Amino acid sequence: MIRLLIADDHAIVREGLKKIFALTQDIEVTAEAANGAEVMQHLRGAAYFDILLLDLTMPGVSGTGLIGQIKANRTALPILVFSMHNESQVAFRAIKAGAAGYMTKDSDPEVLLEAIRKVSGGGKYIDPILAEQLAFDAAIPGQRALHALLSNREFEVFRMLVAGKRVNEIADDLAISNKTVSTHKQHLMEKMKIDNTANLVYYAVEHDLFRA
Repeated sequence: MIRLLIADDHAIVREGLKKIFALTQDIEVTAEAANGAEVMQHLRGAAYFDILLLDLTMPGVSGTGLIGQIKANRTALPILVFSMHNESQVAFRAIKAGAAGYMTKDSDPEVLLEAIRKVSGGGKYIDPILAEQLAFDAAIPGQRALHALLSNREFEVFRMLVAGKRVNEIADDLAISNKTVSTHKQHLMEKMKIDNTANLVYYAVEHDLFRA
């Protein structure tokens, strides 16, 4: 039996997933979490999980920062990212941070089950369309978008800024100082050649970076 921890901040998504898994004979939802803190609480406990199905954007620490914390706590736990975001650079960052797989929420249920079985067994899985785009990006690095130049932390700050969060809120969520957030903001704007937050938002809309 594959013991699964679901992490998604939308209750309706978690309930829908549980109904899908209830129809299988080899996958059991052992626990669920609505934010990064709850994920870490489960992982610091005595419960054992074969795989974590992880939404990238939840309240508090999330994204690659959360993946890093998870891997530091449970090195061997396979992570399958399950995200609305279909942008190749987001998938690349998640895999680089330690996720064993990445798939989008518009995938068919059978594909999700296949991915869970593969990743929980020690394999890797990535959405075929994203895999093709990643291969293209690697082959023609000059075609990469400006946000691909950002570090993982800069990218986290970027996405929080375009989501409307202020420096103080970002500092609290990431458990870093206001000064550090401001420094990341300055660096990411320099790398992306953007001089204000409004244009960051425009860039995010243009590159479909709101749905993570």
